[in-house]
Amino acid sequence: MVQLVLWDIDHTLIDTRGVGRELSAAAFQRTTGLTMRKQAKIDGITEAVIFRETAKLQGLATDREDFERFAAALAGEHLLQAADLRERGHALPGAAAALELLAADGIRQTVVTGNIRPVAEIKLQVFGLDQHILWNLGAYGEDDDQRSKLVKLALRRAQVSPADAVVIGDTPADVEAAHSSDVRVIAVASGRSDEAALRDAGAETVLPDLRDTELLVKLVRGGDPR
Repeated sequence: MVQLVLWDIDHTLIDTRGVGRELSAAAFQRTTGLTMRKQAKIDGITEAVIFRETAKLQGLATDREDFERFAAALAGEHLLQAADLRERGHALPGAAAALELLAADGIRQTVVTGNIRPVAEIKLQVFGLDQHILWNLGAYGEDDDQRSKLVKLALRRAQVSPADAVVIGDTPADVEAAHSSDVRVIAVASGRSDEAALRDAGAETVLPDLRDTELLVKLVRGGDPR
């Protein structure tokens, strides 16, 4: 029986509608003194890799200390601009109801995300989606560069087997990371990857979004999607 849901955040539960990129650019400038003219690919990638690859696009070589300074600046920017994030971004349809129904069903919930933990917490708090998240069981962008290792880390922290967990995310990277640990995936086409791309990546089940919360809970339990 499923005991744990591992949620992705961006484009699965929320959409920052461009605010996240703006805050990342501000933190990048605070850290490096340079304007972020280009940003590396972000979908399904951890924050440490995004920072490193973005720095390369600006001609910079960085190390772990640079990333840690960037991470602190990024958390600070999210705190300062929380009101703007709330005003311009939004929780995705069905997200709040899904979290509530899964909690009512006795299923523990946490996040596996490329975001650093302070930013993950702010993002979900801003939209009122944090009440059922067990933060200490999650895995975050500062924990490892590879998303696949984040899934393994969350399983260890929660002390559950792969058969007792489900990943819910919106990118092929979420699918691949889950499968690397033999964890089942429910993919949602609420981000930049459409249903076909998610199926091609190997997702067992693909939903257009989280609106049908009763179906989602059934699928988490292992029910037939038909």
